[in-house]
Amino acid sequence: MDEENKSKTDAQWRQELSDEQYQVCRCKGTEQPFSGQYNDFKEEGVFTCACCAVELFSSDHKYDSGSGWPSFYQTANKENVKEESDQSLAMA
Repeated sequence: MDEENKSKTDAQWRQELSDEQYQVCRCKGTEQPFSGQYNDFKEEGVFTCACCAVELFSSDHKYDSGSGWPSFYQTANKENVKEESDQSLAMA
């Protein structure tokens, strides 16, 4: 994320992002499974960050995991995606 985005206030992010984007991008939220606009998305292209527009994933690496969320087996650039283990709700 560039310096301009790093210095934005919470109020600025709330103004720039939709409610759903804000929850997902800034609060580590998620959309309901099988409900997102990209769940059944089949077109070719690149998925970018809603906050800073960097490339995150390519449709070349998208697959149907059956989870209800878009799934990718590889990032477009490792430096643009931070992976974290989800320990909430007994996830391992």
